[in-house]
Amino acid sequence: MTVNYFILSFVILPFIGFLITLVLPKNKEKLIANTAILITTFHLISTVVLITYWIVNHFSHYNISELVLYQSKNYKFVIDFLFDKITATFLLVGSFITFLIVRYSRYYMHLENGYKRFFNTILFFFLGFNITLLSGNFETLFLGWEILGISSFLLIAFYRERYLPVRNALKVFSIYRIGDMGILAAMWATHHLWHENIRFIQLENIHLANQFNEHNPIAIFIGLSLVIAAAAKSAQFPFSSWLPRAMEGPTPSSSIFYGSLSVHFGVFLMLRTAPLWQDQIWIKILLIFIGLITAIIANFISKVQSSIKPQIAYASAAQIGIMFIEIALGWHTLALIHFTANAFLRTYQLLISPSIINYLIRDQQFHFKPSQNNYSKIENIIYVLSLKEWFLDDIMSFVFNALKKGGKLLNFLTFKNIIFVFTPIYILGLLLYLYPNLLHKNIQDSLPIFYGLLGLLMVLKSFSERKNPRLVLILVILNHFSLALSVSFNENFDYHQTLIFLIGIILSGIIAYLSLNFMVRKYHSDINLFDYKGFIAKHPKTGFIYLIATLGLMGFPITPAFIGEDLLFSHIHPNQFILGFLVAASFVISGITLLRMYARIFLGTFYQHNQSNPLKTA
Repeated sequence: MTVNYFILSFVILPFIGFLITLVLPKNKEKLIANTAILITTFHLISTVVLITYWIVNHFSHYNISELVLYQSKNYKFVIDFLFDKITATFLLVGSFITFLIVRYSRYYMHLENGYKRFFNTILFFFLGFNITLLSGNFETLFLGWEILGISSFLLIAFYRERYLPVRNALKVFSIYRIGDMGILAAMWATHHLWHENIRFIQLENIHLANQFNEHNPIAIFIGLSLVIAAAAKSAQFPFSSWLPRAMEGPTPSSSIFYGSLSVHFGVFLMLRTAPLWQDQIWIKILLIFIGLITAIIANFISKVQSSIKPQIAYASAAQIGIMFIEIALGWHTLALIHFTANAFLRTYQLLISPSIINYLIRDQQFHFKPSQNNYSKIENIIYVLSLKEWFLDDIMSFVFNALKKGGKLLNFLTFKNIIFVFTPIYILGLLLYLYPNLLHKNIQDSLPIFYGLLGLLMVLKSFSERKNPRLVLILVILNHFSLALSVSFNENFDYHQTLIFLIGIILSGIIAYLSLNFMVRKYHSDINLFDYKGFIAKHPKTGFIYLIATLGLMGFPITPAFIGEDLLFSHIHPNQFILGFLVAASFVISGITLLRMYARIFLGTFYQHNQSNPLKTA
């Protein structure tokens, strides 16, 4: 029982610290910093005590199923915690590094306008970090995974009055959403593979873990989904280009996120779920290929960087690529040792990077000698490709530009057409859901695809819309209604489960619309999505309320929609891959759309007509 309290304290301590710093006055720097230092100190002491106890007790595994958030005949949503070798390693490294970063930031961030906001977000990240590490099932892992994604966006966009940090924060979050889709897809597939919410400790049962792995397409699909999620989270090929963009935040947050901890969560995910894919040779080959390509390309790119933080970022990505290879080869202990060494090294490099730059500038003034080497044609090609970052950013841009072009083909989705076209179609769908015998079974079976596609079309239109933010918000809300209806046609999915999802969407949608409507009424045509307006400078409370509502619409764990999102996926049949793709793609695109709308309205430079304003490149 004592062990249970220790494990729970790892989640409770950061949460308490986050709540305390949230209500402290922003001008009380010393009090804010001391609170964060106290929390991380207690966390580090608790970690050392628990790991010592764990070693004395011969490395026993501890599994705690603490809280049942929802339960029905065929489904149970449980907050489940697991402590083992993987958790112990990541937890000790993370706790010690966070303690160091918080102490360092106390002075580094002195007199910054966002001093309080920085520590709020660091503690919020630390909460998500601990939930993810201690997760004993996919549901708990996804809870922490979502917190990591949002706190990452907030820290990259810390200098929210500038153009580049906000723009790059959106880029990083967009890649993170691809990783979220991988986790959601894996959760959906595991529900059908074992017909239950599988706990990670159960995977140690070899028979259970390998029961269908060799030839079952669902098991292969799980492996592919996990690889995509891990590659996106750890900046592996082809997602590597987001990592240097994430360095726009303050140096301490760059260190804790993209040098040492957050960037290694792809490694953690593959280690934690290894029993699910370790007997699939093609997944291992894919993992080795991704790791090898990343290690080679990132190594070349790091050598041509003109800025020290991107150089360290790509060097870290290269090492993580090698960790992927180690995991695929079954060298899990070596991967944990490698993670520990890389995390401490990158933290040290990033924290001393300002001093290194100062030294190198002075050294260059007195000792610089231009290179006289004549490079071969191949070396020149590699050099130019590395300067272009091997066009990895262009690959991602191509994907999102294709989505924008697709959305522009849907300009017929206006307010008028939504009222006179979508509403009757949706009401017809409700009638067919209530009276399924009205149509032939073949037509009835095609309705989930139809309404799933209708939801995707609406969210595609919202992704490309720039002129009318209110239309964007309404389209996203209607998309969620359409997705809920599409899954409702499947048996065993009753209206109570639909309401769990829609209640969170309705509450968040109303708050978001009222906040947005307030801004539109006050500024009229100035509220559009063509550029970054920076209105949070004048309306911080409205911006905060709108952000919370936006998170609720995205399925963030602050409303019942978070549980409802998992409920939707759990009731998509294993043969409904198209419907699964439509629902997952809609969630991903709508999340990007909502956060982009928040960023473009509230973040960026606030332009005042009576003052000179900096250019975007400034």
